Order: sequence, then C-alpha cells, then structure tokens
Amino acid sequence: MPPTGACERGNLKARIKELIDTNQVLIFSKSYCPYCKKVKDLFSELNVKYSALELDLMDDGSDYQEMLLELTGQKTVPNVFVNKTHIGGSDKTLQAHKDGLLQKLLSGEELYEYDLIVIGGGSGGLACSKEAASLGKKVMVLDYVVPTPMGTTWGLGGTCVNVGCIPKKLMHQTALLGTALQDSRSFGWEFEENVKHNWDTMKTSVANYIGSLNWGYRVALRDKSVNYVNSYAEFVDPHKIKATNKRGKETFYTAATFVLATGERPRYLGIPGDKEYCVTSDDLFSLPYCPGKTLVIGASYVALECAGFLAGLGLDVTVMVRSILLRGFDQDMAERAGQHMEEHGVKFIRKFVPIKVEELEKGEPGRLKVTAKSTETDDIIEGEYNTVLIAVGRDACTGGIGLDKAGVKVNEKNGKVPVNDKEQTNVPHIYAIGDILEGKWELTPVAIQAGKLLARRLFAGSTIQCDYINVPTTVFTPLEYGCCGLSEEKALQLYGDDNVEVYHSLLWPLEYTVPNRDNNKCYAKILCNKLDNERVVGFHYLGPNAGEVTQGFGVAMKCGLTKEQLDSTIGIHPTCAEIFTTLEVTKQSGKDISQAGC
Repeated sequence: MPPTGACERGNLKARIKELIDTNQVLIFSKSYCPYCKKVKDLFSELNVKYSALELDLMDDGSDYQEMLLELTGQKTVPNVFVNKTHIGGSDKTLQAHKDGLLQKLLSGEELYEYDLIVIGGGSGGLACSKEAASLGKKVMVLDYVVPTPMGTTWGLGGTCVNVGCIPKKLMHQTALLGTALQDSRSFGWEFEENVKHNWDTMKTSVANYIGSLNWGYRVALRDKSVNYVNSYAEFVDPHKIKATNKRGKETFYTAATFVLATGERPRYLGIPGDKEYCVTSDDLFSLPYCPGKTLVIGASYVALECAGFLAGLGLDVTVMVRSILLRGFDQDMAERAGQHMEEHGVKFIRKFVPIKVEELEKGEPGRLKVTAKSTETDDIIEGEYNTVLIAVGRDACTGGIGLDKAGVKVNEKNGKVPVNDKEQTNVPHIYAIGDILEGKWELTPVAIQAGKLLARRLFAGSTIQCDYINVPTTVFTPLEYGCCGLSEEKALQLYGDDNVEVYHSLLWPLEYTVPNRDNNKCYAKILCNKLDNERVVGFHYLGPNAGEVTQGFGVAMKCGLTKEQLDSTIGIHPTCAEIFTTLEVTKQSGKDISQAGC
C-alpha cells in the first residue's frame, strides 16, 4: 500500500535523502529501461562505482517515484545524483559528461546550472542580470506577477514600468496638459469647443507604450543571452529553486549565486470590503473605465500623485489621511504640496481611517459606501464614492519565496531583508537589491544602480558599492516636489538647531504670471551645515519641472556643494532653478520671502 500519512511520507523522504547523501553516484533506475542501462554503462566505462535502486523490483517503487517528483520535479528514470547533486535523466547525464561537468562533480566540485539566478524581473533585477550576462556568466531571470484581487496583471519590467513611475508620469502629464489648455487662452489661443478628457484614449495610449517596453525588455534579455522564465520562484534549499508557471508546472533550477529583487506590492487595509471593492495603484492605470468620484485612502507619495492627476482630469477627488502627508519627507514641503492640492479642488479628510467599504451599486464605475472613524474621537462618518483607491504603503514580496528554506533572515514585521553594505544577506551567496532592502530607498534608479554594481563586484572584481546617500527624487504631485539629502527635521536632529542654517524663498514662475495663477506658491529651500563650511545637506524645491531641476543639484551635492558655491554660480534667467543661486533670506530671520517678479 502506498504511504498516505504525513509520517510515512516524511520517513520515505528521509530514506531517499540518506541514500543520496551516502552514495557518490546514485541511480534511481528500472531494470528493463534502456536509458538506465546507458547511464550505468557510462559510469562503468568511467570506472566509477555506482549504486542503483531498481524501482520496478521494489514493492514501494512507485512511492519512491512520487517522492522524487516532489523533490526534483522529475518522475521518470533514470534519475541520477552525483555527490548529492541532482543531474537528471539519461540525456542530461550524457550531456554533463560531454561538457566536462560530470567529471567536476565526481571530483567533488559543486556544480550548478547557472552562475546567477535573479528572482524578480523589475528594474533592479533586469539591470543586474544583463550586467552579469555581459560579463560572460550564465544567468536566469524568473519573474511572475501574482494577479491583484481585481485580477490585474502585467508584463516584464516590474512595478516602475507597468504600474508605477511610467504610467504615473504619463497620467500626471495628462493633467498638466489640461492645465496648459486653461493657461493657453491667456496667451492668445482661442478655441470654441468644449474640451473634455477621454479616459479610454489615455489608458490605451499608455498601455501601448508600456507594451512596447515589455517587449523591449524581453528582446534585451534575449540579446544578452539571459534565460527569462515567466514562473514563480521558491527556494527548496540554499542553492535550488522551484519555478512554477501559470499552468502549475514545476521545474527546478540550481545556481551558485542568487539575487533577490522581488520588489513590493500595495498593502491592503484588512477591513471588510477592501479587497472585494477597492483598487490599488496596481489596478488604477489599466482601469477599463473612468473612476469617477474617487476616495484615495492614504497620504503616501503614491496617494498624493494619484489624487493629483485624477483631480487634474476634472474628477471629484477626496484624500483620507490618518496622520501626516508624505511620511519620511520634509514636512514643511509636504504640507505646502498638500495645501496646493487643496486650493485646486482636492478635498482632504484628516485624522480619519476607514473601517468598512460596502457596495451600493455595481457598474463601471459602481457606487460604494465608505464608513470611517476618527483617530482622535468617537466620531464616525460615511461617504459615497464611485472608486476607492488604497495607497497606504507597500509590503515586501518575500513571504512566499521559501527564504526560510534557504536560511535567509528577514524582518518579521515588514518582510524586508537586512543586508550588509555589499547587499549581501546573512547567507553569503544570496544577495538582495531594490525595494525589499531594510532601511534603503524604494526608488527605481537606486535598484538599477545597485544591481549593476553588484554584478560587477560578483563577476568583474569591482569594489564599487552603491551610494545610498544624497539620492535625488521627485514626488509628482500637481505642484511637483523635488528633494535631495536631509529633511529639515532630520538635519536639525543630526546637527542641532544652532548648527543648521535654512535659506528659503517663495517664487512665482514666469509661465504662471500671464494666466495669473499660483502667485508665490512655489518654494525653494536649502539646509546648510554651519559646522562644515555651510555645506548643503538638504535641497528642497516645490514647483514645475521639479525632477529636471533637482537632478542637476543632486550631482552638485555629490560633489560637496556649499552655499558659497551656489552664490558664486550665475543663474539661467528666466528659470525657476535660478532661485537657488540668489537665496539670501534665512528662516531664522523671519523676513518676508515673497517674490514680486523678475
């Protein structure tokens, strides 16, 4: 009788593992199988002693085959192991001999199918894999998108390309164009027809561009000879993974080195109706209908960016905030960005959290009722919306990839992976990059840089490490916020109130003067360390084209930018960025920082 209980299965697994561990060459065979005979003859010719288990002559031989399927992904015979390493069947064993790999294994050298396996096909994983392949290594990338509760999925390239930076910036641009249309009348443009926005046209155009990027990534991997596999990866031991495709087929692969680049996915609220009726940023950019009246739950940069561009399309948008805006960013800047949104029609519900979402009416969009409670009192409020977007943070995708079987330690609270300054986990041959790193930036360019540099250290003898200090970034709210270095809160905490000088100014972009909007709403601020020649330790800018403005100053800060150097730099006129070459007023002075014009 076949073993049915967990105990019997456990005993059988233990017996098989003991046989593998105690025999230099072990062949699971069948006495009549010609392929098994080929393999046995090969080892005889090599004068290598082998042990063969003839499964057809054993009462429980079929049980052995079932367990071997679970352990190796192979049920057929011969099933060959050399020095505890699984080789496979007849063809693979003969090929290993032809390639010289079998001899290495017989001599005691560990043999793996790949030099590097990267788990995760996002920006960091792709950069690392292509760099390693260009250095002559045999590389595999495994990428699999688990569908959202709404059933949304996407192609190769990770969050940034498919449901992050790229569609976000394009839809932000859509909103900016709407504002530009309004401004254009003041510059003499005349048009009679009513202007309206078509959600489907925008969504289709964005999707088509993303599709071209997905294809480009696949071509790039192929050109670099990286083996791309669209399967879900899970460790079964420190050097071996199980890859499961969408049809449930399992395949096993081994590698000398692994890089974890699994990224993060949006966090849900854990309240009734959240997964049934709400969407996240994973769903929004490919939503097949205009979301209508929208409630955005959260105050992360994802929340504010999405709320901003939806409002820019003319939609009724409300943001429900539990505590503060843009946690981790400079709070002065965060509040200014939020105030601008509020002045341009985005409603904010402060100090409330949702406790229940109910469906009132199906449709595209339908109608939902949200019940929320105050974080400070016993007040309960209700509201009706067409769409509820959850943007309360993201969770690392590390819980289901078998890291415990590989011995990799993770932070149990958030799933993040602690690494040393070389992105190495506690398991020496397993590394991690990107958003899953404990205490590092969750930004695409950071992951790309870390991935490239890691590959060069692993396979090209480089010693250059990723620099996580003074990383420039931009939040694409309607009035964009770019920053580099420390927040004002962090600078004061590190250096003390007496040792930080804050220079700041409001500004009114020339482009805004003719349409007479947002007068003195843009803002520039630098934080200088008095103890270090007034070196700029924090750069903050709220205004148009913040990414373009901030990028150059990020380079300058890498070079050790000081206030004196800024003052001696001639600005480009008329631009917004030139304000940083003329900052004179300190925050401590309390003087007026309004700008009247050129």
